[in-house]
Amino acid sequence: MEIQGCVALVTGANRGLGRTFVDALLAAGAAKVYAAVRDPRTISNPMVTTIRLDVSSAEEVAAAAARCTDVTLLINNAGIMLGTPMLTAAGSEEAMRRELEVNVFGTLRMIRAFAPALARNGGGAIVNVLSVVSWFTAPFNATYCASKHAELAVTDACRIQLKAQRTQVLGVYAGYIDTDMAANVEAEKSTPREVVERTLEGVESGIDHVLADASARETWQTRCAAPRELEQEMQAAWDAR
Repeated sequence: MEIQGCVALVTGANRGLGRTFVDALLAAGAAKVYAAVRDPRTISNPMVTTIRLDVSSAEEVAAAAARCTDVTLLINNAGIMLGTPMLTAAGSEEAMRRELEVNVFGTLRMIRAFAPALARNGGGAIVNVLSVVSWFTAPFNATYCASKHAELAVTDACRIQLKAQRTQVLGVYAGYIDTDMAANVEAEKSTPREVVERTLEGVESGIDHVLADASARETWQTRCAAPRELEQEMQAAWDAR
């Protein structure tokens, strides 16, 4: 599908990757951009239509779908990362529940709510912002990894089911991105602009999987050619903690 002239909705649109998606969509000629945020006061751009939306609320998701019936491009960007090991002394179960609620069930709610509108509007596209840890488990961030593994399954399943209505479903994979979410992480980071540009190119090219940065491309190659190396690397990192 073409970005120019589309009607897009971006979740988590007030900062970081979400705000970069909004700016890029406007620059590419989107006819309308819905900026979906938990607090509308955090959006000041007069070029967008701001809507209140917490993806963990079934009621707010339903209200957004009822209001935004002209959407042709849905970008599921909202997410949380709590940096929790799986067997931490306290809090891992609660952390994983919170991450699953937003990253997995929130994404599923949005797709279920907006798929009928996309069908009526010709099919359109859905973008799910995933991660390289959809493919492996980083032990210090294990509960988040679990949520991204599950979100990948949601993405793949919805792609299969929505093919008949001509809805493209893209998974976007990246390593750490230079946003508030990864502000406390000391690692090489890609820029939000790079990830967004690769994603929108993927939408227009009609592909299913967007390897949006160098980390994603390198990780995918290792996962395919030598998956044991990833496991050994994660074990070594944990042992050296």
